[in-house]
Amino acid sequence: MGEGQLSEATEISGQAGNERQGNERQGNEDITRGVSLLIGEPKKAIFKLSGPMIVALMIQAAYNLVNAVWVAGLGPTALAAVGFVSPIFMVVIGISNGLGAGVSSAISRRVGAGDKAGADATAAHAIVLVIAVSVILTVCLLSLAGPILAAMGAGTSLGMALEYGNIVFAGSILAVFSAMAFAILRGEGDTKRTMYAMAAGSLVNAVLDPVLIYWAGLGVAGAAWGTVFSMLLVSLVQLYWMFIKKDTYVAISMRGFRFCRDVMKDILQVGIPASIEFLFYSIDAVIINAMLAAVSGTDAVAVYTVGWRVIFVALVPLIAIATAEISVAGAAFGARRYESLSVIHSYSTKLGLAIGAATAVVTGIFAPQITALFTFSADSAHLAPSLVAFMHAMCLFYPFVSPGIMSASFFQGAGKGLTSLFLNMLRDVILITMMAFVLGMVLGLGEHGIWWGIVFGNISGSLVSYLWAKLYINRLIKDKGHGIMRRD
Repeated sequence: MGEGQLSEATEISGQAGNERQGNERQGNEDITRGVSLLIGEPKKAIFKLSGPMIVALMIQAAYNLVNAVWVAGLGPTALAAVGFVSPIFMVVIGISNGLGAGVSSAISRRVGAGDKAGADATAAHAIVLVIAVSVILTVCLLSLAGPILAAMGAGTSLGMALEYGNIVFAGSILAVFSAMAFAILRGEGDTKRTMYAMAAGSLVNAVLDPVLIYWAGLGVAGAAWGTVFSMLLVSLVQLYWMFIKKDTYVAISMRGFRFCRDVMKDILQVGIPASIEFLFYSIDAVIINAMLAAVSGTDAVAVYTVGWRVIFVALVPLIAIATAEISVAGAAFGARRYESLSVIHSYSTKLGLAIGAATAVVTGIFAPQITALFTFSADSAHLAPSLVAFMHAMCLFYPFVSPGIMSASFFQGAGKGLTSLFLNMLRDVILITMMAFVLGMVLGLGEHGIWWGIVFGNISGSLVSYLWAKLYINRLIKDKGHGIMRRD
């Protein structure tokens, strides 16, 4: 979006923001430090902004494991019911996080350009987006939950799945709002409060689950209410920060709000492609599972499912760094500090490579011990050798995730959502699945061939993404040296 297109909306938000100027400055030391960090030395910004995100995401990952344990105590039917609902609700989370990436990118670019009124306008439009998306998602999920779950094969667990699903689906607005509020905070360089809120929500949920499930006797519905109550708590804290305490850098005021198409376009040009990327992950998983089932049966699917949970936890630091990179790159792009973009992209990638290499060493050495956590029962013990072999194969996967994910996040920060979408589609849907198909099915290497197809597809896709980002940054620097203002 070109400079000056936000003038009408920023004037309105600027007037509202001026009324709150005194409140914004009062007790605003941490927020000022956050913005200063965002627009300051890029390596320091990425390192310090990603730290709190790593802690928050690790706590969430730990909660997910604890939640599964509590639900498992209700029996296999309850566990299956939650298992059927979870992928559907993950669509809500994926859309929310994707749109949140658009909000963070748009706000950070305004912060970098010194356009506070534009950042305020973006935040106000994000609130409107929360309402619109929440209404659509809630109505669709509540009305279509039964048919969707039946089509997924819920069978005897359908009633329990609906009992759980209808509660969490009704709380969709809380999930969407929380994601947007977190995105606003990240966009202004404040990840510490994001960490506090995410950690508090996870801990509250972990405490509420056994109380509501067992002590209150609500069963699977108790797990659903625990999730909704924790999201409500987080949302109330966020509302307090933004509308009562008013100590965020971005001032949000809906008084005199006037919709601006260009502001919403600026959010959605990153938000929509980022949301679609989350769907690609699900599509990729479905295809891989189908191939594994075809060549080696359900045991191969079980190994991949368990192994991928380990991979996801191991990738949390990289996801946190990539999330921080969106805001830092956005601020540099908005300020037209294109030389800093090269530093941001290279440092994020190198940091991710180092973490990925360390992860590969740890998982390679301790694969048998990690496997033992998931194969201790008599029914699952026979999976241990295959699971160890899978984790050893994935040792080459971890280091090469970084060039791909950091390059895609760079483009999101720069407002190039379609480029990020294309690169992720190339890596996840085309190269990974194609190589897995060729090695596993065409060449007849079975499940091991599919594993190596995932590894080689990730390597090739990540290298393409990295080179694409480097070429784009070099072009920006060259054009700036020639006095050319790029608007693509």
